[in-house]
Amino acid sequence: MCGPEGGPSRPIRARLYQSRVLREGKSDTVNAPLPWATTRRATVYSLECLLSKQIDTITGSVQCKRCERQCEIGYNLEKKFDEVEHYIAENKSSMHDSAPSNWMNPVLPKCKFCGQENSAKPIISQKNKAINWLFLLLGQMLGCCTLAQLKYFCKHTKNHRTGAKDQLLYLTYLGRCKQLDPSGPFDR
Repeated sequence: MCGPEGGPSRPIRARLYQSRVLREGKSDTVNAPLPWATTRRATVYSLECLLSKQIDTITGSVQCKRCERQCEIGYNLEKKFDEVEHYIAENKSSMHDSAPSNWMNPVLPKCKFCGQENSAKPIISQKNKAINWLFLLLGQMLGCCTLAQLKYFCKHTKNHRTGAKDQLLYLTYLGRCKQLDPSGPFDR
């Protein structure tokens, strides 16, 4: 409803763009949950820094959906990051700020116990601050994260965090890659 001069019937409040405020008892810093994670939430060291620390293999746990046995998988940091970086460079223009189907529904590793293809699902920590983001990126399994987990990543990397899962997943891939290689083709 409009006022007598055609304007709003009540005064317009100025929007306050305050910095993000964490809930009481929360901090921007945490104990680094993994050797490749920094003390800032949802943040990893750059590729250059990791390699200088001689961290070249990123490990994570998976569980078979069929036999339910768990094991650890390791990815070569440089090789797997090159694959992700090359994929983004080749396909970014056709993604339209949205994750492609192979990111939304990732092909999972083969179970090394029962041999079942596409069945070794990553074990993702219930505590958001302990999620192994780099392992999920290198395995291109970030699509296994819930919407809430993707929102957590976007929140702590100062990305807009409303939208459909495919949009948040796209932002998560780009954000994680930008942390590893700030000069790469990962701007929106």
